[in-house]
Amino acid sequence: MTNPNDPYVEKTVIEQPAVIRREEVRTVGGGGSNAGWWIAALVAVVAIVGLFFVFNSSSTTETDLQAARESGRSEATLDNAAAQAQAAAADATEASRGAAASMADATRSAADSASAAAARTAEATQDAAADAGEAVTETPPLRE
Repeated sequence: MTNPNDPYVEKTVIEQPAVIRREEVRTVGGGGSNAGWWIAALVAVVAIVGLFFVFNSSSTTETDLQAARESGRSEATLDNAAAQAQAAAADATEASRGAAASMADATRSAADSASAAAARTAEATQDAAADAGEAVTETPPLRE
């Protein structure tokens, strides 16, 4: 295993005609700079300070929580009232339809009764006219 502090070594082999073979070795990155560690440490410190401010700035009090609870209750009550109003409107619509149907049936029944009464009245009138006609023809002679 290699030591992580050892410099990175890149080895290149260049093949040329069989007579000449040459190897080049060069060191890349120098002797190991610590700049990356310093940047990582600085980012970590900034993140910790940011988290500290985020968690300490949430100053939710019991009053705020109580207000949120009351708001939730009032919204639930409003939703419940709206649902009951819709149900009552649906019931009223159904009752109105039933009343209209009953009124139509009653009107039809009254019209049938009136028609039957008119027919009976016409028949009674014809009978009375016939009786009157018979009475006129059977009049007794006048006494002198």
